Amino acid sequence: NRRLPVNMPNMETISYDEFKKLDARIGTIRFVEPVEGSEKLLRCLVEFTPELKTEDYTDTAGVVYPVRQIVSGIRPYFPEFETLVGRQVLYVVNPEPRSIMGITSHGMILAVGDDAPTLLVPETPVASGSKIR
Repeated sequence: NRRLPVNMPNMETISYDEFKKLDARIGTIRFVEPVEGSEKLLRCLVEFTPELKTEDYTDTAGVVYPVRQIVSGIRPYFPEFETLVGRQVLYVVNPEPRSIMGITSHGMILAVGDDAPTLLVPETPVASGSKIR
């Protein structure tokens, strides 16, 4: 029998119905480049599902991926940002689109840590677009 803490200082709660609105999915990074004029931002093209795409991306082998453009402030922590290509990471895909330095971002990467971010990744590979549950 678990008891919830009576006092939860500085914690705003949300209803379960509000939580269900969050659409968090695993995305596979297909392309990444620095945002011109920024030391912090990377523009990523991330594969989820065809229904979530903002554009198509064709890689150097000619493979076409349905991708979603997402801008993230993680460049200082990934100086060799090219190594992110092919990695699967957890994203929120349903925040309102946001213009960042003139580039529209259609999602938000999720990470943890007070200093350098640790990306949230699946333990084993999953299908692009897999939802959290």
